[in-house]
Amino acid sequence: MELSGVSPSGAADAVSGMRQVQAAQNVQMTVLKKALDIQKSSAAAMLQGLTGPLPLATEGSVGTKVNVLA
Repeated sequence: MELSGVSPSGAADAVSGMRQVQAAQNVQMTVLKKALDIQKSSAAAMLQGLTGPLPLATEGSVGTKVNVLA
């Protein structure tokens, strides 16, 4: 008994198409994760480049009591 409007070849094509989309999404996620890892290591390297304690701000309402950058 065949369902009306659904052919076996059409269903197979749909499954194949969904697999291709899923494979493309997996590649995109891998690229995104690698990009985030690169950003993370770049930020860590930049922060390591800072030497010594950072001075407190001398004026204004932010950073004069607590150094939020250290």
